[in-house]
Amino acid sequence: MFNKMLVVMTAACAGSLMAVSANAAVNYGNGMVAQPYVGLKFGQYDLDHAEDKGISYGIYGGAKFTPNFGIEAEYLGSSDEDYQTGRLKRSEYHADVYGLYGTAEYLFPGTPIYVKGRAGVAKNKVKIDAKSSAYAQHDGSKSDSGFAGGLGFGYNFASNAAVELAYDWYPKVENVADQGDSDASGITLGANLKF
Repeated sequence: MFNKMLVVMTAACAGSLMAVSANAAVNYGNGMVAQPYVGLKFGQYDLDHAEDKGISYGIYGGAKFTPNFGIEAEYLGSSDEDYQTGRLKRSEYHADVYGLYGTAEYLFPGTPIYVKGRAGVAKNKVKIDAKSSAYAQHDGSKSDSGFAGGLGFGYNFASNAAVELAYDWYPKVENVADQGDSDASGITLGANLKF
């Protein structure tokens, strides 16, 4: 129940931000309160105890309420990758992350380069699929919600477009396939358009 509520709340927040975008200005000099943006990202998802790192992909959107502070929502998924290999333990995992963050940016004076931090809450869901009947008892998914955040650099290559390289950490997932708690993190490259 909590999982569905978190998904609905994240979607509602993202929808609200997009609704604000219809009335928002591109710059703050016009007296408007928000500058919305939407983007795509891809990269690498790293889960403790997993044999392979996953390829991550996602969508994110948000709004800056001042030149330095804003809010951001994202969905990030991963490719299916080997969780454990071996003679008797063969399984794959897939991850989904839903997050809502506050953001802070600092634009280096006289340059199009900025540093961006974000902190908030996220849900990290890991699904395990056994490839061997000897490992079938570990089929299923585990998820945890908690603190998440990230730090990265961005480059404004136009007044309404930017690229961002970021390192993010997600909530740890408890007792994945009886391997104990699994920390999760990722590196992503994203591109966004501002409205």
